[in-house]
Amino acid sequence: MTTPRTMRLPCWTCDAEQRHRQLNKAEQDWLKERLGRTGVNEFWLCENVLDTDTGKQCRNLRTGFVMKPFPKAVRVPVPE
Repeated sequence: MTTPRTMRLPCWTCDAEQRHRQLNKAEQDWLKERLGRTGVNEFWLCENVLDTDTGKQCRNLRTGFVMKPFPKAVRVPVPE
């Protein structure tokens, strides 16, 4: 299994530079359906932990060049 690429990028919802990773296959499929697009490889997911007790992550999306690609935050749901 390959390890996803990670980068430290600014997150506009966390208001700080955080670790982001590329989307996995399930997350890509969810985003493709939500946006009605065939390709979503430019998106990165924020992995910042918002609540240490529950482990809840930010999971906000951004692209490599655009910190706020959507008018409102788009957060990828946690896979079940």
